[in-house]
Amino acid sequence: MRIIEHPVLKFERGEKISFYFNGQELETYQNETIAAALHAAGVRKLGESPKLHRPRGLFCAIGNCSSCFMTVDGEPNTRVCVMKVKPGMRVEEQHGKGALKGITI
Repeated sequence: MRIIEHPVLKFERGEKISFYFNGQELETYQNETIAAALHAAGVRKLGESPKLHRPRGLFCAIGNCSSCFMTVDGEPNTRVCVMKVKPGMRVEEQHGKGALKGITI
């Protein structure tokens, strides 16, 4: 579901683009956030809590909570509620705390 018109908010959508979510190609519009694009595509679960692995979804939509952490183009802990989608971007659900590839502690 995508909101097309709103009495207060103005949407400045660009042209249609595609990106990848968990390996599946999805279409969206330029200038939308990743979370908005996923929500419009019917995706409600964005990840899981690190300790108890409970599902997490869009909560605050302003970048203040940790419910929307996902791995974007290989970088974990990205807040997808405030990051705009780019053509060809690869977005993946994040399970646990997330770790950079090739980094050991």
